[in-house]
Amino acid sequence: MARTVEELKHYVEDNLLDLSLSNISEVPVKEIAQLKKVTEIDLSSNHLVALTNDFAPLLRRIVVLDLSQNFLKALPGNFGQLASLQRLDLYKNCLVTLPVSFSQLKKLQWLDLKDNPLSAELQQVAGDCLDDRQCKQAASKVCSVVGFFF
Repeated sequence: MARTVEELKHYVEDNLLDLSLSNISEVPVKEIAQLKKVTEIDLSSNHLVALTNDFAPLLRRIVVLDLSQNFLKALPGNFGQLASLQRLDLYKNCLVTLPVSFSQLKKLQWLDLKDNPLSAELQQVAGDCLDDRQCKQAASKVCSVVGFFF
């Protein structure tokens, strides 16, 4: 898997860094942070189990983040520092709950948490996300209650 900034540039088209299906188990956060024009990251269908604590602080400008079809068991406690995040796909991971900082994602407009072993309470709030409307509702509802109930 590409690790240097120069190698990562080959995976960038417009503002999207596409590292999907790259067989990676660790995100090259520091290198991605140097790709200043990147505002969308696709990390779907990899072997990610965790994100490092520097993920959110270094990637605050990210607007779209696809982490679907990985093995994430938890998100870093500071995940809410992704202040620009508008669209987040967490479909088919191993998440049971979300960090309290998730409530800080004020710009989040779309969220998919389908096929995660979510706590019953969080599952009820997140809903099914079977279409665009439901995913938009999930973003609003989850962000408004995470800090209070979970």
